[in-house]
Amino acid sequence: MSTLPFDFRPDPAAASPLYLQLAQALAKAIHDGRYQADEALPSERLLAESLSLSRVTARKAIERLTEQGLIVRKRGSGNYIAPRLEQPLTRLSGFSEELHQRGFVPGSRWLKRGFTPAAADEQLSLELHGNERVARLERLRLADSVIMAYEVSVLPASILPDPEAVNASLYAHLAQRGNAPVRALQHIRALNADAKLAGLMEIPVGAAVLFITRVGYLASGQAVELTHSYCRSDYYDFVAEMRRD
Repeated sequence: MSTLPFDFRPDPAAASPLYLQLAQALAKAIHDGRYQADEALPSERLLAESLSLSRVTARKAIERLTEQGLIVRKRGSGNYIAPRLEQPLTRLSGFSEELHQRGFVPGSRWLKRGFTPAAADEQLSLELHGNERVARLERLRLADSVIMAYEVSVLPASILPDPEAVNASLYAHLAQRGNAPVRALQHIRALNADAKLAGLMEIPVGAAVLFITRVGYLASGQAVELTHSYCRSDYYDFVAEMRRD
C-alpha cells in the first residue's frame, strides 16, 4: 500500500506511457503543495515499491521532472523539490531579501565586477553623459545553490564607486551608502534562451525565460540602477493585485 502523499492509479487505456503518467501525478502533487521546496523526493526504489512499478518507470519519471525544472538532483544526496520564488510586483525589494523572507539561502556566482563605458541604452536609462563610466555587476543568482537567474546591473560610478565591495545584496550595500532606490519601473517579457544564455543558466537552448528590465530611482528622481534579469520561468511567479475603481 502506498505511503506517498498523493494518489496514483495508472490508466492502461491512456495513450501516454506509464512513466509520463507518473511524472504528471508527481508534478500535480508538487504544484498542489504536497511537497515543499527543498524537500527530498522519495527515492526511485521507494517510489517503485510504494506504487508497484518498475525502477525504470520511476527513474524515467524523475528524469522528466528534472528536465522540467521541478526537481533538482544533488549528487550523493538525492532528488529535491526545486525552489520557486513568488515575487509581488507591488513592492520594491532585492533578490536576497525576497529569498530570505521565504526561507531560502540566497547566493551569487560572480561573473564580472568592475567599470566599463556606458552603452547608449545605459546612458539613456541612467541619464548619463557620453564620457561617464558605470559600475557593472554580472552574476548568476542562486537559491539554495540552484541557479534562478542571470543578472546584469549597471550603476553610475558615483553611486557605486567600489563594485568589488558588493557581496550578496546590492540593495543592502546601497542602503549602507544611502543610495538605495525607493521606486522603480519594471518591464517583463518572455523570450527563449540562446546558446550563450542557456550555457550560463544550465538550461536547454530555447527554454523559456522571463526577461526583466528595471530602472531604480532615488527619492530625488535620480536614476541609480539599471538591471537586466533573465529568470527561469519554471522557478518564478510574479504576482500583482489589481482593484477596480
